[in-house]
Amino acid sequence: MQQLGWTLLAIGGLICTVGLGLLLAVRIPWLGRLPGDIRIEGEHVRFYFPIVTCILLSLILSGAAWLVRFLWR
Repeated sequence: MQQLGWTLLAIGGLICTVGLGLLLAVRIPWLGRLPGDIRIEGEHVRFYFPIVTCILLSLILSGAAWLVRFLWR
């Protein structure tokens, strides 16, 4: 029962962190508009794939996870 409580707290913390990140991401003007992000706009269709933004966020999050794991030891 105690492990379930910790699991629910971890999931809740993750949801809060993602929500806060989404609220703050609006205030970063370059996020999603980096050179290399694919944007195709036609008359009736709009396609957008932020590949460079995804790679940059992946590197930042991987580095943060590595740092937390390194400091946890």
